[in-house]
Amino acid sequence: MKGAAMYASVQSGEKEDLVLRHVPLVKRIAYHLLAKLPETVLVEDLIQSGMIGLLDAIKHFDASQGASFDTYAGIRIRGAMLDEVRRSDWTPRSVHKKARMVSDAIRHIESKTGRDANDGEVAEYLGISADEYGRILQDTQCCRTLSVEELSEEGDAAFYDNQPLKNDPLNRLSREKFNQALVESIRSLPEREQLVVSLYYVDELNLREIGQILNISESRVSQISSQAMLRLRARLADWREGHDNGD
Repeated sequence: MKGAAMYASVQSGEKEDLVLRHVPLVKRIAYHLLAKLPETVLVEDLIQSGMIGLLDAIKHFDASQGASFDTYAGIRIRGAMLDEVRRSDWTPRSVHKKARMVSDAIRHIESKTGRDANDGEVAEYLGISADEYGRILQDTQCCRTLSVEELSEEGDAAFYDNQPLKNDPLNRLSREKFNQALVESIRSLPEREQLVVSLYYVDELNLREIGQILNISESRVSQISSQAMLRLRARLADWREGHDNGD
């Protein structure tokens, strides 16, 4: 038997074995996410949610979708953890509001100038000092983390449950176009922002390790990463509008 039928038919002992073999994966994902989240988030809560995601993955895995079980389980585990963090609503609304303001400012400046908006231009557009702008970037680190994960999940959607809507050719094409736009947007980031994003999300280095590589402080790494995310949000907003208009 293959796919969902195989996992639906296994005995309880075999399911327990699958769970035990993937507990290290749950813990690895939990600690990786924890490094990006506020101190108020407990690793125990992430692991508990991740275990629920693992059980859900065992229940719904379908090998015909083309992904390995480990890949699929990792997606469901991470998604379950992020759902738990979202439910806790630990990010103040003011932080989200400021993040949108910065993203809108970057979008306006880059649309007008046709080049990357720099820190000074964004601060001037918002009518604030460079120091205050730096503090906003620092504060938006938390909501930036979730935003990056949510963007990543757009590309993971093809591995989700075998639902008619997700397998519809038009929806599949839309996801593929979005993924392509996301990749192109990341490649178009200023060199330092692109490097920080790669080290943080691809190589999974923490802020301290990235700071040592670039010879800058952890807080500066956080600011650069935050600005990269906000810049991506601005550029993808342009893509979505064009896509909705049929361009």
